[in-house]
Amino acid sequence: MRDFKGKRYWLVGASEGLGLALAHKLSAAGADLILSARNTETLAAAVSSLPGKATALPLDVGSPDSVRAAAATLGPIDGVVFLAGVYWPVDAKAWDATQVETMCDINFTGCARIIGAALPGMVARGTGHVVITGSLSGFRGLPGAIGYAASKAGTMVLAESLYADLRKTGITVQLANPGFIKTRLTAKNDFTMPFIMEPEAAADIMFRHMTTDRFKISFPTLFSWLFRGGQVLPDWLYYRMFPPKP
Repeated sequence: MRDFKGKRYWLVGASEGLGLALAHKLSAAGADLILSARNTETLAAAVSSLPGKATALPLDVGSPDSVRAAAATLGPIDGVVFLAGVYWPVDAKAWDATQVETMCDINFTGCARIIGAALPGMVARGTGHVVITGSLSGFRGLPGAIGYAASKAGTMVLAESLYADLRKTGITVQLANPGFIKTRLTAKNDFTMPFIMEPEAAADIMFRHMTTDRFKISFPTLFSWLFRGGQVLPDWLYYRMFPPKP
């Protein structure tokens, strides 16, 4: 079991929702946290709410300059957890270029920027912990998920490639793929969200995963079977589950 006491962890996208709930878990376990997000006010409130040592490091994952500037002040860290994300439901028939490109840039390219800032130091020291947040929506294309599903698929494959390169080294790579979590993002959905979880429940699963040496977890388990099972279905059968809308 991994011991977090006294370890420096950088949580990116941790001012609210799943990120903040996970920060509370890690803080209670004794980790020294650096929390990053764009909104300085919510970030400050998040830091002050934690039981242990924590500092705020504002940044915008959509800006290479912002990430580089923040990383320059970061110092050595033991772990990085990427939780940042934006979401809008977008149908291809009503393509919104700004929303689609923002989801791709924040959710996937932003993840690559953060890992690029944190990983070289870990490689040089021969030790570290990288945790990436994917999504059940990233397993296969879904209706109304233009931008979001693709960006999450990108983060999941990025994590898989990191694991392929770094396993058997001193750097642990992990991937967590949650389903629906009750946040301001899922509040945008106008459909029923099966197995929707409170952020604290999702953070508990993610934290327990981080204490192990397992690479990947997808949850809730029963709901995840539907998405993972969809990967093996032939196209003609998979897409029959999503009749075209007029």
